[in-house]
Amino acid sequence: MEIRYQVHPDDFRRYDTNQVREKFLVEKIFAEDDICLVYSHADRIIFGGIMPVNKVLSLNVGNQIRAEYFLERRELGIINIGGNGVVSVDGISYELANKDGLYIGMGARVIEFSSKDSNKPAKFFICSTPAHTSYPTVKIEIIKANPVKLGDVATANRRTIYQYVHPAVCKSCQLTMGLTVLEPGSVWNTMPPHTHERRSEVYFYFDLGPNDRVFHFIGLPSETKHIVVANEQAVISPSWSIHSGVGTRNYAFIWCMAGENQKFDDMDAVPMEVLR
Repeated sequence: MEIRYQVHPDDFRRYDTNQVREKFLVEKIFAEDDICLVYSHADRIIFGGIMPVNKVLSLNVGNQIRAEYFLERRELGIINIGGNGVVSVDGISYELANKDGLYIGMGARVIEFSSKDSNKPAKFFICSTPAHTSYPTVKIEIIKANPVKLGDVATANRRTIYQYVHPAVCKSCQLTMGLTVLEPGSVWNTMPPHTHERRSEVYFYFDLGPNDRVFHFIGLPSETKHIVVANEQAVISPSWSIHSGVGTRNYAFIWCMAGENQKFDDMDAVPMEVLR
């Protein structure tokens, strides 16, 4: 488990391209028959990828969280972006097709991941946050997620936001998690941008071709920078930063948040004239 520490916005102003990528971009999310995780000190979010091919992979506790088991004091959200897979929670199996999700509450001890077909392995993107109470495990198929349509073709940002771990779908302590899909011809997400003073966020971009990229904008509204992001890479967005992006084509991304509250529209809008 890699550790990423918090960055103060005053320090961020002095970062060059390589430093910005080193602090905020996670380039390797999936590896065959392996679990790749990042512990971010931004609201203590743990996120990453689990890709079982020929093995059953167990989510074991690391020394970083000093717990008896991974979800002793945490909750977990999962969205599968690969082939059909299975998540076993204390002996109960949940089959997840492509873009199906699962919420697992605090207290679950044994969590195992496997693929139905090694030629089409599952790719489980996970996000975990600290929790104070236990809520039931809930399977969230994409058809059961709460869809919110935003944007317009004229501004190239027509998209559907599927809310998975969200008060409209299932209970959680502080984790909110969902999936945004841009329609063909749309390339912008969240423009004009906003900040979340009361919570941090992670963006995981996927459904991009090998030669496609997303330019993810980060930084204070008055002094922005960008990160060039390839397929299946993630960006950590601290509370003081905008988070917006534009791609060379349409794409999808998983977002997960942790912080003071779970209201999806709890944001501080940034007027276009303020951006620099």
